[in-house]
Amino acid sequence: MDIKSILKSSKIIAVVGLSDKQERPSYDVATYLMEHGYTLIPVNPMISQWKGLKAYPSLSEIPREIKIDIVDIFRKSEDVPPIVDEAISIGAKVVWMQLGIVNESAADKAKSAGLQVVMDRCIKIEHAKL
Repeated sequence: MDIKSILKSSKIIAVVGLSDKQERPSYDVATYLMEHGYTLIPVNPMISQWKGLKAYPSLSEIPREIKIDIVDIFRKSEDVPPIVDEAISIGAKVVWMQLGIVNESAADKAKSAGLQVVMDRCIKIEHAKL
C-alpha cells in the first residue's frame, strides 16, 4: 500500500463521523483536506451540513454519480464493519481508518473486495509529510 499514490490519485473523500464541532479531530482534518484541494462529502446522521456542504446520514445515501475515492473513518473500531460494507457497495477505492482505529477483520474484508486499506494513520499527518 502506497499512501503517497493514494493521496495523489484521490480527489473525493467521504468523511464518516465528521463533526460540526471545531474542537473535534475530524473537523480539523476535514478542514485541512478541503484547504488542500480535496472534495469532501460529510457523512454523519446527526448533521445536515458541514461548512455549507450537504451531509449524508450514511455512505449508501450519497448519490451514485459521486464517485468516492477514499472513505475516511472517524468512528470507534467496533463501528467500522458496517462502514466497510457500505464502502464496498458504493465502489470506494480506499478505506482509511484514522489514528487509533484498527479493525483487522473489516480491513481483510475490504482488501478481499479489492479496496486499499490504511489503518491507524491520520490522513492529515500523512498528507503533510508529502
